[in-house]
Amino acid sequence: MIIYGIKNCNTVKSALDWLKKHNVEFEFHDYKAKGITDAKLKDWSKQVGWESLVNKRGTTWRQLDEAVQANVKNESAAVALMKEKTSVIKRPLIEREGKVIALGFDEQEYKKVFAK
Repeated sequence: MIIYGIKNCNTVKSALDWLKKHNVEFEFHDYKAKGITDAKLKDWSKQVGWESLVNKRGTTWRQLDEAVQANVKNESAAVALMKEKTSVIKRPLIEREGKVIALGFDEQEYKKVFAK
């Protein structure tokens, strides 16, 4: 299982703390350190929709020019933006065996997803 995110993000920290507390083994992939590929972003878009991947509530999105925001109206524009500004990707994203199993942190959802 791979957790994708940014290590200084509070939501990611909450998710990682929860997973550790519940003895869930994972690998962490930091977008800032390792980047992300177009292929991975496109795969996730097909699984959960590009609209779900773009975090429009975050600081990075709000700091973008209105013209840039307005241009994000399809998968290819969203993928290009997420590749350039990884902080705009909703996080954490959890992938198991190539499938997105969680997006964001919701303790109730994690209890269901990671029930033993």
